[in-house]
Amino acid sequence: MAELNLKQIADKLNAEFSGGTRKLVFWYDEKAEFADDIHTLELSNAKVYYLEPDNQFYSKYFLERLDQSTNYLIYAPFPKPVVRDNHLADTIKYSKEFFADRVSLLTVDLGIDEKYKSVIQKYIKFFGAKDRTQRFYDLEIENFTRDTIEIALMSALCKTRTASFEEVVRVVLTDSDLVDNKFLVEFEKYDLLPAFWRLCEEQFGYSDVKPTLEKLVVTMFVTYTERYMDAELPKSWKSFVSYKSGNIIAFLDNLMNSLLYRGRYNELSEYVAAGLNAANALEAIDPEDLLRCDTFAFIDRMLINWITERLLVEDTGAKLNSMTIPLICEERSKMYFGGTYKELYQLLEHAYYLILEGNYKCPDNLLGIVNQYRESDYLIDTHYRCFYTCLDKLKDNTAFEQLRDLIENIYTNEYLEKIIPKWNAAILNDELMTVLPLQRNFYSRYILNSKERVVVIISDALRYETGRSLWARLQDDEKCTAKLESMLSVMPSYTRCGMAALLPHRSLEMTEDYRILVDGTSCDDLKQRERVLQRYNPNSRCIQYDDIKTMKRDAIRQLFVGMDVIYIYHNQIDARGDKPNTENEVFVACEEAMNEIHDLIKQLTDHVSATHYIVTADHGFIYKRDKLQESDKIVSCAEKGSFVNRRFIVSDKEIQGDGIGSMPLSRVLGNNDTKIVSFPISSNVFKVAGGGQNYVHGGSSPQEMIVPVLDIKTEKGHKETRTVEITLVSMVHKISNLITTLDFIQNEPVSDVVKGTSYKISFISDDNEKISNENIYIADKKDVEPQKRIFRLRFNFKNKKYDKSKRYYLVAYDEKNDLEVLRHDVIMDIAFANDFGFNV
Repeated sequence: MAELNLKQIADKLNAEFSGGTRKLVFWYDEKAEFADDIHTLELSNAKVYYLEPDNQFYSKYFLERLDQSTNYLIYAPFPKPVVRDNHLADTIKYSKEFFADRVSLLTVDLGIDEKYKSVIQKYIKFFGAKDRTQRFYDLEIENFTRDTIEIALMSALCKTRTASFEEVVRVVLTDSDLVDNKFLVEFEKYDLLPAFWRLCEEQFGYSDVKPTLEKLVVTMFVTYTERYMDAELPKSWKSFVSYKSGNIIAFLDNLMNSLLYRGRYNELSEYVAAGLNAANALEAIDPEDLLRCDTFAFIDRMLINWITERLLVEDTGAKLNSMTIPLICEERSKMYFGGTYKELYQLLEHAYYLILEGNYKCPDNLLGIVNQYRESDYLIDTHYRCFYTCLDKLKDNTAFEQLRDLIENIYTNEYLEKIIPKWNAAILNDELMTVLPLQRNFYSRYILNSKERVVVIISDALRYETGRSLWARLQDDEKCTAKLESMLSVMPSYTRCGMAALLPHRSLEMTEDYRILVDGTSCDDLKQRERVLQRYNPNSRCIQYDDIKTMKRDAIRQLFVGMDVIYIYHNQIDARGDKPNTENEVFVACEEAMNEIHDLIKQLTDHVSATHYIVTADHGFIYKRDKLQESDKIVSCAEKGSFVNRRFIVSDKEIQGDGIGSMPLSRVLGNNDTKIVSFPISSNVFKVAGGGQNYVHGGSSPQEMIVPVLDIKTEKGHKETRTVEITLVSMVHKISNLITTLDFIQNEPVSDVVKGTSYKISFISDDNEKISNENIYIADKKDVEPQKRIFRLRFNFKNKKYDKSKRYYLVAYDEKNDLEVLRHDVIMDIAFANDFGFNV
């Protein structure tokens, strides 16, 4: 650093000028290295005289005649002339000369050992600019060797904050192109390129007569692949494998796990894959041998293709390395490219569970059907919904058309066409009214005797399986305690009937013109429903969700003041499904409905201190992606004036015909109505003009008639939660191999008060150098059984010399806040580290 160098010069010169006699000191700065700085030189007992090549006679006259008393530093920013041309030669004889070369000053100032002075001399051109020199000083190197000096020089050129060759390589590979790399141009400019390639060989085992960044990157990715692929590499790749695999794995792991460099890692991976024609080269490799490898994105595509092929032949027992298809999907989703292919893995996982239902068995009695539906069959509808949610997010899903057809066939023909006829065969006896709580008793069962304010959220068409997904989500909310029940909707299972049944009433009836009355009055709109509700509880109110979601806090509080019961009507699913142009968005609407309801509960808990909620629905729905064929439509002989819908017909007489069931309306509404409701006994529909075909409701099926009831209690304010912890299970005190596998355990299951997180786990030295790859572990297991929360990680150590007398540590950091949560000291005792001639 020039300022510090000048201070050294000033100290030396001031020592020369001390004493009582006049002194002249000549300084010939041959390369004019200090020409820009000399005016800042602080001399306590002398002045600076600027000598120029053409003013020597005057200078001699000035120094020996005009001023014979002042001490002078005569500074000449040019080489000392030969005696014949130097008119000041005799003056110099009785004066002194001063020598100040930048190399000497730098070595003294930095505390560099004299034996490394030649290294500084070799790269003295680098120190010709203040900003470069300053960056070198800022790195604050403690121990200078040839390597540390060269690494620091490269670090300064790359503008890194620390002197680290790994960081240099990272910047070189991520901040410029591989060809015509701007950093290599700088290295060459200051004669550092040979040192860069020498260190690449020492650190990464890359050596080449004509080294290039492209071949360095190929070496890294091929070496990484070789370590994690459980099969031999293609012959043409073997020459790229480095003997320093531990260092390379640690480097690439750190690169891919860095948010800053992740995008560039992807580009490099694609570049190498294309250059090696990797997809074709690895085509013959058994998928089982690729399961641990995530060097290239196409490996995930290969595994996805393998899973898809297995599913298409309904081989649900297929495994790779003893891992089932769902486990493969789960594990690969957590690996590096898992984020890119997460939707595809989820799609395949849901498809797997649907294909398992190819031999679906349905109980014969209604109680058995209901119990099995609530315990397990609902998952078939959930997996079907989630399968299409994932499929619809793909920009191009042509690769999954055959799988989609298989799923559609299983869901429709193996599931719906079994469960719905069995359901309808069973409901024709009196058991229907006793197997489940009735929707028409909702108010008296859940609201009437409540001793605290109740907020009822009625979400139109929130069917049981979606309600159950909402319940699972609420379980993870530390401020919620949710209980899930179910009830049987009225029949026909459509909005007007269901909304009426959810209100307090003494009687429900359907008029001759098919209007629904509660205690003799209409309840079609919000105001009419509020009047009905207020007859039973004056301190009650009905609100549309769309109105409340845009209100400010004070307005919401005003609405809730003095209220005991608030009915909030939410319409996301039915609004989307009932329109022909949006019915295929119904599953997206299900997800949005769950988000909106959860957000509403949190908002009201915070804004108005509401703590008790009941979430339910007026009815469910059936959705099938394939358009109905004419053979799926039942031509009815309904009398003129009948109430005809795709899934039901209400008339004075029973509709006769194959595939049609009927029951008296009085049985469902609990009155003396003589009208008959008829319905398809399968998932088919009545032939009706207009309207959509994929989304239907109103008929008789578990999907339409079993509706969820979520009884939710919330807590105001903060609830203490903690982050899940991990512990090392393996008893390890000494590391003796460059590859080590360790077992850990997630201490407890993730729950509403124990939050999941992700951990960065690696080995470091006492001075915080990372000496292994960095594993990312997502701690999100909910298993109660401890054995299922044990996980195994593999560590690849840098191939270098380790000092058995020094301390090394296994450390884990919470990725969300970068706080250290685990530190375990070990001894590094690797006999053949740093090669010693062995390929380890």
